Amino acid sequence: MTVPECDVSRETLKKLELFSDLVEKWTAKINLVSKSSVSDLWDRHIRDSMQLYAHAPKADHWVDLGSGGGFPAIILALMAEQEGKDTRFTLVESDQRKCVFLRTAIRELNLSALVINHRIESIEPLSADVLSARALADLSTLMGFASLHMSPSGTALFPKGENWREEHSAAKLKWAYTYEAIPSKTNSSAAILKIEEIKHV
Repeated sequence: MTVPECDVSRETLKKLELFSDLVEKWTAKINLVSKSSVSDLWDRHIRDSMQLYAHAPKADHWVDLGSGGGFPAIILALMAEQEGKDTRFTLVESDQRKCVFLRTAIRELNLSALVINHRIESIEPLSADVLSARALADLSTLMGFASLHMSPSGTALFPKGENWREEHSAAKLKWAYTYEAIPSKTNSSAAILKIEEIKHV
């Protein structure tokens, strides 16, 4: 698969093409993304992941939870590399086969990132400056993960679908936090929730 021209360097574009080819190849074997979305990887997954980067503060350590097929973590690592930033990326994924894919992609793209093959709740706190999770869990559950793995001054970026308001209302029953709902560029009903100052109610 070849991705369309976009606002990235020629080198980054080549790496995005390589990564999309890897995702397409591996999805035939394991469920990285839904097979129905493989033909639309660029809009459904790559552009959707790229848009998170612009809303992240400067980060020494970026943690992505439930990294699965590498969205958004691999895309974000490529964006950071393009800007010459030395952000350390940690990808947490419980599925061993997906971890093999993630390590393969990191190696072939010549990225610097660590893959942790464990359940999110069973590892030591990671003290992330920025924490992301895409299509992983409802917002209340994500808050629990963030309270464990995000530094007190950190920022969480959670892309959410059209039901984000309902998830936000439910999360507020258990968690106190500040947030900004940023309209998604790939889905007019969706939003990126930029969340800080998380505390259990």
